[in-house]
Amino acid sequence: MEVTIEKFNQVLDALEKGELRVAEKVDGEWKVNAWVKEVILAGFKLGAIKEMSQGQFSYFDKDTFPVRQFKAEDGVRIVPGGSSIRRGAYLAPGSIVMPPAYVNVGAYVGEGTMVDSHVTIGSCAQVGKHIHISASTQIGGVLEPAGALPTIIEDGAFVGGNCGIYEGTVVQEGAVIASGVIITSSTAIFDATTGEFIRRNADGRIVVPRNAVVVSGSKPIIRDGKPLENGVHLYCPVIVKYRDDKTAGSVHLEDMLR
Repeated sequence: MEVTIEKFNQVLDALEKGELRVAEKVDGEWKVNAWVKEVILAGFKLGAIKEMSQGQFSYFDKDTFPVRQFKAEDGVRIVPGGSSIRRGAYLAPGSIVMPPAYVNVGAYVGEGTMVDSHVTIGSCAQVGKHIHISASTQIGGVLEPAGALPTIIEDGAFVGGNCGIYEGTVVQEGAVIASGVIITSSTAIFDATTGEFIRRNADGRIVVPRNAVVVSGSKPIIRDGKPLENGVHLYCPVIVKYRDDKTAGSVHLEDMLR
C-alpha cells in the first residue's frame, strides 16, 4: 500500500479523534486493522529527524511524530511533570495522565482511565474505560508485524503497580492484575479455582479471563514427572479467585478519591 504524507496525516488525525482505531471488537472478537498499522509504519519512512525540544526537555524524532498537543476542551487531565503523548494516540475525555508517563502512537485510552506515574503505554495498545494503570507499569506495544493484535486491557480492569503486560496479551473486562505481575505470550497462567493452566490460544495470545484476580506465584520445575529435588521454582501468574463485591469495593475506592 502506497502511503502519501497526506494519507498519513489523515489517518493520524482520525486516530487522535478516536474516529479510527488500530484494533476494535467486532461481534465479541478483537480484530486488528492492519492497514492502519501500515500507515503508521510508513510515517517513519516519510519523516526526517528534527529537533522538537520543549523547555527543559530535549526531543529529536521523526518530524512526522511530534508530541501531541491538547486543548482544555479535549477534557483530558495531563498533570505537570514531564509526561509525553505522541502524535496519533487517543485519550478520551475524562482520562488522566499523572507525571511522568508516556503514551505511544496508535494507542487508545478510554474514558475515565488513569495512567499513573511512570507508566508507559506502548504503540497501538488498546486500553478501555474506567481502568487504573498503576504506577511504574508497562503496557507493551505491538506495532510489527502489522497484522499482530496489540496488547488490550478491556473496560473496568485494574492493573497494579510494577506490572508488565506484553506481546498482545488480552486482559478481559473486570480482571484485576495485582502488583508485580508479568504476563507475556509465553507465560502460562495457573487458575487455582480449576487446577488448570491457561496457555496461549490458537492466535498465540494469552487471554486473562473476565473478572479474574491474578497475583504473582511460582511453580516447581518438573523433570521426568517429578519436581527437582533442589526445590527451584519458576515464576507463574496465578488466578486466586474471580472478582466479588469485596474486590470491586477495593478497586473502586479510588473513584471516591478523585
